[in-house]
Amino acid sequence: MATESRSETPGTGRASFGFRDVDVDAKQGMVNDVFHKVASRYDLMNDFMSAGLHRVWKDAMVSWLTPPRNRPFEVLDVAGGTGDISFRIVERSHKSATATVCDINASMLEVGRERAEKRGLADHVSFVEGNAEELPFESNRFDAYTIAFGIRNVPRIDQALREAYRVLKPGGRFLCLEFSDVDVPGLDKIYDFYSFNLIPAMGKVVAGDSESYRYLVESIRRFPHQERFAEMIRQAGFAKVSYRNLTGGIAAIHSGWKI
Repeated sequence: MATESRSETPGTGRASFGFRDVDVDAKQGMVNDVFHKVASRYDLMNDFMSAGLHRVWKDAMVSWLTPPRNRPFEVLDVAGGTGDISFRIVERSHKSATATVCDINASMLEVGRERAEKRGLADHVSFVEGNAEELPFESNRFDAYTIAFGIRNVPRIDQALREAYRVLKPGGRFLCLEFSDVDVPGLDKIYDFYSFNLIPAMGKVVAGDSESYRYLVESIRRFPHQERFAEMIRQAGFAKVSYRNLTGGIAAIHSGWKI
């Protein structure tokens, strides 16, 4: 189950990297190394690790967003390197929506660009290298901001949430899909055994890298639980903050509005 630990400990200059505490300024480079290693097999490993459930969760996120089909709708998809969320939004909107994928990792972005070309979506999805803590976009620009399985890897989550608020238009929507705190008795123990014993082993077989997947599992346990993360979203300025648990709390979608 998730602990009470935060990705960043305010005032200490320290952040969690899995179960280790590291200098907050060093974390981003360490995370980048992880995703450079796993980029080419990232989507395949998602299928293996979640038994395909990540697709259901992403569909649920886009369904809750409900992108319009009859008017322009501009989405910023942060940490969305391989394009999964952006592709779903554009296709769900019947190509009325446009999406900008912003990711700090060039290897993930390259995978996303190739996938967009193959799906015929290159004219609707653009890819920009940028940092969630200091987004390279003007204020009040986007109708929606999405981030899926990425915010727990950001060294300063509070700062990333403030940036999300800044770039959204008034009336804009924030949606975050992230692993969370299991709330079904007994499932937590099964989930822990699976996560710490089987996922690193799968990473070794499928991606040739067990340590990167061990970090990803540990990072889930250090991420704030649902209520605490909801409060962080409120503190960034968002209103009408709510969340929905998925698969017993293994994942959760958080929503907020810029009023």
